[in-house]
Amino acid sequence: MTRDAATPLVGRLALVTGASRGIGLAVADELRAAGAHVVRLARSLQDGEGDRDTTVHCDVSVPADVERVLARVVRDRGVPDILVNNAGVFFSKPLMETSAQEFVQSLTVNLTAPFLVIRALAPHMIRRGAGHIVTIGSVSDHVAFPGSAAYAAGKFGVRGVHEVLRVEVEGSGVRTTLVSPGPVDTDMWDPIDPDHTPGFTKRAQMMRPEDVAEAVLFAVTRPLRVDVTEMRLMPTRPTPRD
Repeated sequence: MTRDAATPLVGRLALVTGASRGIGLAVADELRAAGAHVVRLARSLQDGEGDRDTTVHCDVSVPADVERVLARVVRDRGVPDILVNNAGVFFSKPLMETSAQEFVQSLTVNLTAPFLVIRALAPHMIRRGAGHIVTIGSVSDHVAFPGSAAYAAGKFGVRGVHEVLRVEVEGSGVRTTLVSPGPVDTDMWDPIDPDHTPGFTKRAQMMRPEDVAEAVLFAVTRPLRVDVTEMRLMPTRPTPRD
């Protein structure tokens, strides 16, 4: 099979975490449409095979799960050419009302999980001399918002992991990209109901998961001479009306 402008990822293997819905599913669909075989990981998925689509049940916040599942992926499918760390959780609550359990759980999914996945796959990519690691961050990885202490701690942390990884893989042939979107209309907003809660972007004004997916595809399809280290995406501000 040969690559063309419509399917630049033919013959490539991509792995996307948190890929059962929302941004993760949109990214998986975008990469698959571009020709890649996509391995989708999520707690809510069951193991299965489709047309250039492998689904795997995996809780990426559990080290034993990550080690077992990714060892199987490498054995059965090979080393992914593209890794997209997307799995995450979000809630809004003032810092002093956030329980220790809520804080730790948020850090575990938003920070520890991507660390575990990178640790499992990056050495294989480095030995091969090629690969692309994409981390889905957030506007909350560089802007402070009230009610987001736990979420921001994880996203600021994963930005740090990305920056250190970028330095550590320099010259290895492995590229890294941090994609930091503002509000995206997914079901993560359902408990908050931003349309009726002051201080939040209304859903009609949010970006769509497909917008983030297109950014990921752009980053991973640049020529090897181009290193897209970071992308920040924000909704367009409403046009003022007279």
